[in-house]
Order: sequence, then structure tokens, then C-alpha cells
Amino acid sequence: GGVAAAMALVKAHRMHGHLAARLDPLGSEPLGDPALDETRLIPPLTPELQERIPTSLLRVHVPGETLREALPALREVYCGTIAYEIEHLSDHAERVWLREAIESGRHRTPLSKEDRVRLLERMARAEGFEQYLRRSFLGQKQFSLEGLDAMVPMLDESIELAAASGAHEIVIGMAHRGRLNVLAHTVGRSYASILREFEGERTIHAVVESDEGGTGDVKYHLSAVGIRHTGAGDVTVTLAPNPSHLEAVDPVVLGWTRAEQTDRSSGAGIHDPSVALPILIHGDASFAGQGVVAETLNLSSLDGYTTGGTLHLIANNQVGFTTTPSEGRSTRYSSDLAKGFDIPIVHVNADDPEAAISAIRLALAYRQEFGHDVVVDLVGYRRFGHNEQDEAAYTQPLMVAQIAEQPTAREQYAARLVEEGVLTAEEAAAVFEETQAKLRAAHERLKASIAEPRVPKENITSADTGEAVVTAVPAERLETLNEQLLQLPDDFEANAKLLSQLERRRETLRSGGIDWGQAESLALASLLTEGIPVRLSGQDTERGTFSHRHAVLHDQRTGETYAPIQHLADAGASFEIYNSPLSEFACLGFEYGYAVAAPDSLVLWEAQFGDFVNGAQIVVDQFLVAGLSKWGQTSRLTLLLPHGYEGNGPEHSSARLERFLQLAAQENIRIANPTTAAQYFHLVRRQALETSGRQLIVMTPKGLLRLKQAASTLAELAEGSFQQVIDDADADHERVRRLVLCSGKVYYDIVGHEARAASQSVAVARLEQLYPFPVDAAVRLVSAYSHLEQVVWAQEEPQNMGAY
Repeated sequence: GGVAAAMALVKAHRMHGHLAARLDPLGSEPLGDPALDETRLIPPLTPELQERIPTSLLRVHVPGETLREALPALREVYCGTIAYEIEHLSDHAERVWLREAIESGRHRTPLSKEDRVRLLERMARAEGFEQYLRRSFLGQKQFSLEGLDAMVPMLDESIELAAASGAHEIVIGMAHRGRLNVLAHTVGRSYASILREFEGERTIHAVVESDEGGTGDVKYHLSAVGIRHTGAGDVTVTLAPNPSHLEAVDPVVLGWTRAEQTDRSSGAGIHDPSVALPILIHGDASFAGQGVVAETLNLSSLDGYTTGGTLHLIANNQVGFTTTPSEGRSTRYSSDLAKGFDIPIVHVNADDPEAAISAIRLALAYRQEFGHDVVVDLVGYRRFGHNEQDEAAYTQPLMVAQIAEQPTAREQYAARLVEEGVLTAEEAAAVFEETQAKLRAAHERLKASIAEPRVPKENITSADTGEAVVTAVPAERLETLNEQLLQLPDDFEANAKLLSQLERRRETLRSGGIDWGQAESLALASLLTEGIPVRLSGQDTERGTFSHRHAVLHDQRTGETYAPIQHLADAGASFEIYNSPLSEFACLGFEYGYAVAAPDSLVLWEAQFGDFVNGAQIVVDQFLVAGLSKWGQTSRLTLLLPHGYEGNGPEHSSARLERFLQLAAQENIRIANPTTAAQYFHLVRRQALETSGRQLIVMTPKGLLRLKQAASTLAELAEGSFQQVIDDADADHERVRRLVLCSGKVYYDIVGHEARAASQSVAVARLEQLYPFPVDAAVRLVSAYSHLEQVVWAQEEPQNMGAY
């Protein structure tokens, strides 16, 4: 009975020890749990009984020969300033590994004297930086890190450990809280460059204009790249730009990292997670509250999206703006969402910087061992309001009063080192003053140079090269590619019905009738032979929502898959294709991040139906259409959005063309609505070959995928180009009095109408590129009709929708 009770006590500490841990720097009493009380067990574990139970029977890894000797150490491990939630993991090997790592204390090896002094220096820099900004720029927003200062040395440790494991890229995503500190002390931006941002806010020009010709963005949203020198060599640290929408940057960082980890030279691409480490810094309120967090966590173990483990660091203020935890979530911890995705969680008191370093060591050792995500919940507080213009005492008076009496983490750690004889009080004070002196010197130099005239930079927007891009592919090469795309291994048994459909693609190349799916496969295959990597993902993308693509075939006997396009003889680049989870926000954000980090690639995301894109509207609004103006950031990301009214009601009919047109300005995106397979072929190739990368929005068809009139010939692929406007080939230009302009599927509805043949005075032309609007081509079209009296716009969408 005693051994069983002892085992129950050990289990209780592993499962519920976090409830008794001293995690709150502000000293709130832990909730505790009755199962942790040895006197309440049956039989009660008295000191005498504990003395008789050897630890060898309990499978614990803390020091001590008996339970009585081991229990204090067990409590210190699980109920100290660092706590663990690991018992929810479904993998037995992971639980056993974590128990041994935690209880043996191998990630909590005491720091050397030099390391402790260095840790104090980093804490001093983090705190001193915030204090200097607040004193020098009263009322300006900085979103201070104070109360979570340990984040800076935690990031230091993360970078060192990642580099030691082979990483040469670190990609960080975070919101505003502490971002300026990370820019200075993690990425390595100079103090002067950040101080200039504050000084600039004192001039009207900084508010209303940007050197690059766009709007620019506030300093705590901007990106930065720096080189960090580590014990294992230099590492590139990238802080991704982010909008005000909390957590929206999460999937972008994962896509960015995945691109850095992928060798795109051949086949399906080779993914090596050791190359780059993604770090996401979350807010406690937003981690629990924003749905994109769950969508992003769901990507963590999927083949096409995994990064080999993301380090999630929750900057836990214990408040969300003015909202208390009890108002902001239905769970005890802000991190509880991660439990549903089999992710271990480490909680740590932000006022214990050595414990915070230990948490990072365990987290990255776990990532190295298992390649999975891990969450570190840094429990601290917010020393001031949401921003420096905010008065927190209006809504959190008790918390604010308590924080005012709380020594800073740096002060507490300095006092501890002085007490332990590591350094003197004077030396500790000098560490803090050194940061202040560096900031003062940088500020004085900046003030002396601030009056110098600024040289305007070249405008970031560049003209669309339009038809100047050669997209035609020689017929001989297309014939060769077509044949290779139909080749299967001898022992591969494809679906017989599908095989007969694909076999027709040999005949269509000779006699015409190349449909949408065939034109797309030829376009993408031709790009691969030109050394341009392609990544295509989305909902049901491998087959295609409408069974038109079939890029990945399934063996009818074994279920194994084969993608002929990944085995082209002359391919000089990789072709990645993945069915995505049923998610739009995270998946589109991921592909945007991938496309930004891989400008040499053509990245395409396909919605199951076009209207599903509104599930990713935040990514569209804050990244795709605004990134160029705000951050000078763009990509070749291509959205394939099935669009068209097919008689099935309003749902799944509209990709909301009008929204994209409303968002289009200064050539930030491209929008097209092609009506033939050849047009789509040339459009896809133009997007990959265009010298200036921009996001492309394509209204792809449904009914036209197999429509005979929308099919094309080999000559149109081998000799043609993308036509921004298509004139009416059958019109008698001298007789035409009315020109009907339209775009997309409705063209075939109009010309197929029974009254069309009798309307010789009417011409029907197609607008294939909607933005940038093809002014010159449109002028040539209208000018070709010398007796024109009326121009009519026709669309199938309602009046408050479509291009009208």
C-alpha cells in the first residue's frame, strides 16, 4: 500500500505540480491540489513510511535513496519557479524522455560566474533600454517589455542552441510588446536607428509620408534582419513584419521558415528542419483568443507544413489590454490550447532569469530529439499600461499598485548575485549605467546629424512589363513534356477510368482541345525545366476540387501515390504539391511567408471554392495588398479562386472579385479572369517570369474547365502570349455600333445566346486582365470600331458585386 501511495504521489507531482508552482512574480498564492499532500493518501505517507520506500521502485530521477530524501527535490522540480505540463502527451517515449530530462535537472545545470554576470548584463540592457526611451520620449508608444525582461536572454539562448544544432537562420514573429527591445538586442539594430524613429515622430513628415512612396508603418511593426555571432558561427536573424492583428504573423513565419529549410533544386524538394528555427512570441490573451493560433498549431505535424518544431514563447502579462484572464479565456492557462495538439508546455516565473534560461534549454533539447513544437509560458506582468499613453490604474488598480512596489527582475537578480558574492553592488550598478551611457552617446550623435537633408529613395513600385515577357514554349518541348507527364512506373496501377481520360491528352496536343488541367500541367512543367521551383497547395489541390488536375495519382492496389511532374527528365527545380487542411487564414498566411522567403519560386494557393478566401481576409488585407506599401515587401504568390455563377445559388459562386479590385492600387497586386486554357497557360508563366514580383489573383473557372470553346491548341501555347484584352474575332468592325465588354465565363453565355447571330451590330470583347487596368490595350480595342456609339459592361454578378 505504501509503494502504491508513493507512486500516486509521484504521478500527482508530474501531473499537477504546476498548480502549486510559484509562477507569479507578483506573488499570488498557487492554487495547489489535494493530490500533492502526502498526508491525504491511503495510507498516509508519514515520514517514517517515506523512509522505508526506496526510490528505485518509483522510477524517479531526482537525487535520494528513499522517498523521504527525494520528495523535497521532487517538489522543487515540479513546484518551484518553473513548472511543466507533459502528461497529456500521447507518445509514451516523449513522456518518459521529458520526465527524465526534467527530474535529472540536466537542463538546469548551474551557470558559471561569467554566464551569470553576462545574464545580468542582458537583463540590464533590456530594462535600461526601455527606461531611457520612456524618459527621453514622454508619451510616445514603445510597448515596453518591462515585467518580461527575461525574454531577451531567452532569445539569446535559443539562438545559441539552434546554431549549435546546425541552424543558420532564425525567423521570429511577434507583436508589439517588447518588439523594440528585440530589434535592438536580438536582431542587432543599432540604438541610433531606433532612436531616429522616435525623433522622427516629432516631425509631420514622418507621419504622413514614406521614403519608399508608400504609407510606411509604425516602428513596432517593421521587419529587420541581422547577423548574430554565436559559438557555432554566424546566424541570420529575421524579425518578420507584422500588422496590428495579433497572431496574424504566426503562419507567415512558419511558411517563411519552411522556405528557408527547403532545398528546391529537384524532385519534390528536400526538407531539412535543422537549417532554420522559427520562434513565435505570443501574447497571453491573443494565444487563447485568436483562432489563427489553433489553425497554425494544426500545421505543426503536417508533411507540407511542418518546420521540425516551432518554439512558442508566450509573453504572459496576465492581462490583455484591460481584459483580465477570467474575461479572456475559459481555461486556467493561456497556453492550454496547445494541449490539444500534443505539445509540451513549460511555465516559468519571469523574475527568475536562470529558470527562464533552463526552460529554453529543455524546449530546444525536446525539439532536437523529437522535431515537435514546444510552448514556454513566460509568466510576468506589464509594468505600465498597454502603451505609454495608457493609464492601467483605471481598470487594474490593485495590480498596478502591486507592480509599483515590485523591484524589477534586474534589481532582484543583481541583489541575488551581490548576496552570493558573484559581484559587488557597485559592479552591479555599473552594468546598468553602461547601457544608459551607450544610449545617451548614440542619442547625442543622432541629434547632431538629424538636421542633415535626407536623400529620397527610389519609388518601390515598378511598371508592369505586360506582354514584354515571352511566355510561349516551343511545340517540340511541350510535346516532350506532355509525354513525360503521362509516364507512370511499370508496376503502378492507376485508376482505369482516370487513365483513359489522361491518355486523351496525347490526342489533344495534335488535334486541339487542350483543356485547363492540361494547360496548367504544361505551364508548370515548362517552368521546372527552366529552373523555377513551384509550390502548389490548397484544399483538395492534388486532384482539384472539380477533378481537373490529377497531379498526384493513387495506386489502386497499394494506395501509394505518384506525381509524374516530380520526375521530369529535364527539371532543374522542385515541384511541391500538398493538400492543405480545411483552413484558409493559416494556410494562405503560410504560403505568403513561403513566397516572400523564396522569391525565385512560383507559389500558388488554391481555394476549394473562391468564396472560401474570405476566411483569410486578414491575410489579404494586412499582407498581400498592403505589404508593399507598408514594408516594401511583395511576392509572386498566386491565388487560384474558382469563380462563376453556375446556377447553384449564391454560395460557392463568387470569389469576391470586387473586394480585390477595391484593394488594388499603385500596382500592389495583379488580377486576372482568363477565359481560355491558353490564356491561363501564358498567365501562369508570365507570373513566374515577370521581373517585378506581385501577388496575382486569378478568378479560375468551374464550367470552363472542360468547355470545348474554352479549350486551346498547341499553336496557341507555342506561339501566343497572354492577351490583356481579347477582341471579337467574328465582328465586322465597320458595322458594329455597340461594344459589349465582359470578363470571365459570362462571355460564353453571351456569345452562346440564340439571339447572338442576329446581332451583327454588336461586338463582344473580353477583359482578361482587370488590374493593372490595360489602358493601352483597351484604347486600341475601342479605337478599332470607327462607328461605335455605345460601350456596355456586362457581368453575371449582382450590381453590388463583380467588376462593375
